[in-house]
Amino acid sequence: IVTALVMYLFAEFDDAANLLAANPDATTISIDEPAEISKNPHGRLQEPGREEDDELLGTDDSDKTELLAGQKKSAPFWTFDYYQMFFDVDTYQVLDRIKGSVFPVPGKNFVRLYIRSNPDLYGPFWICATLVFTIAVSGNLSNFFIHLGKPTYHYVPEFRKVSIAATTIYAYAWLVPLALWGFLMWRNSKVMNIVSYSFLEIVCVYGYSLFIYIPTAILWIIPQKVVRWVLVIFSLCLSGSVLVMTFWPAVRDDNRRIALATVGTIVVLHALLAVGCLAYFFDAPELDFPAPIIPVHNGTTVLTKSQ
Repeated sequence: IVTALVMYLFAEFDDAANLLAANPDATTISIDEPAEISKNPHGRLQEPGREEDDELLGTDDSDKTELLAGQKKSAPFWTFDYYQMFFDVDTYQVLDRIKGSVFPVPGKNFVRLYIRSNPDLYGPFWICATLVFTIAVSGNLSNFFIHLGKPTYHYVPEFRKVSIAATTIYAYAWLVPLALWGFLMWRNSKVMNIVSYSFLEIVCVYGYSLFIYIPTAILWIIPQKVVRWVLVIFSLCLSGSVLVMTFWPAVRDDNRRIALATVGTIVVLHALLAVGCLAYFFDAPELDFPAPIIPVHNGTTVLTKSQ
């Protein structure tokens, strides 16, 4: 019986091979092939508009791709290769991400469109460094132009503004993303639908969102308060919209008050950075110059009031 069964199986294989040889394009069906699995694993209907938001957040296929990519990056953290992957971007990618931060697309997620496949620290680091020196140099030039022409004014470069600007910018670009990342992780443990971005992705978003302040800081040299405030409001709207469109889809399924408070805190901190830099480095108070001493022929001196 066993011999007959084996001969029968070989005959079946020979017939199948002959059919495929005669028609290579023929379709074969396996009886062990499982039925098609529904794309919605939870078996519930998607709400209108949710499919596009889920695609923007990258909660399905992009997350699987990111996990597979993360498995390849297994270098120890004390090696150079581990940190090299954070700077593995080319010029076109950096320019594309800068363009996306300056011209945000309504309804589009910055993480999904630009940095989900390969978040980097190269762009954020150099954007922050450029912004530090731009604010410090522009602040000194602004102070020079404001007091230009006053006879008692002597220009002295304020190099301490570089260290103050560096501390402010880098603290904002690292500590705020760290706090936001921790908050999203905490809320994710309580609400299943909360999407937690990685710390590197959040730092990348904040770093690129600061690029718009580089040309704005250069234009802040113009000694007109109205022009400066118009520029800061315009820049705040552009960069703030990038942050809101990125993080609102991640917290929208949380408690309504908590979600609004989270987005509001993000916007307020971003506004405080812009307004604080403008107020400290550019809208400096008028200097109280000492009154000049005019000698008199009878041996006495007269103090005159400086205008």
